Amino acid sequence: MRDTPIKTKSYAFAIRIVRLFQWLCKERNEHVLSKQILRCGTSIGANVEEASGAYSEKDFSAKIQIAFKESLETRYWLRLLHDTDYIETPAFESMYADCDELVRILSATTKTLREKANSVQESPDFDPDSLYSLLPTPKS
Repeated sequence: MRDTPIKTKSYAFAIRIVRLFQWLCKERNEHVLSKQILRCGTSIGANVEEASGAYSEKDFSAKIQIAFKESLETRYWLRLLHDTDYIETPAFESMYADCDELVRILSATTKTLREKANSVQESPDFDPDSLYSLLPTPKS
């Protein structure tokens, strides 16, 4: 399976989430909210990666949809952590922008996959990598 921009970006974002979790636990002694953001923030990339092993277009679409929902949840936890003074504004804005980019990419992708599912029957020679070409190109 090849690397794609969404795989690369979601993995890099997961690393940032893990580091945020470590910092929140160590510096802010925060263990409840930090576990929530760790779970959903790392799940985005895990589901994008899992989509690579999809056995059908429907399975691929389901994994991408889960990644989209997890990105929305992550955005929520970032806002909550910021608004309760656990995360300073510069760090929040940077992480929120990265998360929001993932939300937009995955939202556009789920829309494209739904449209494709409504118009075409699945090919018997299913290749999950071919569906990554439907993903919008993320900004650098």
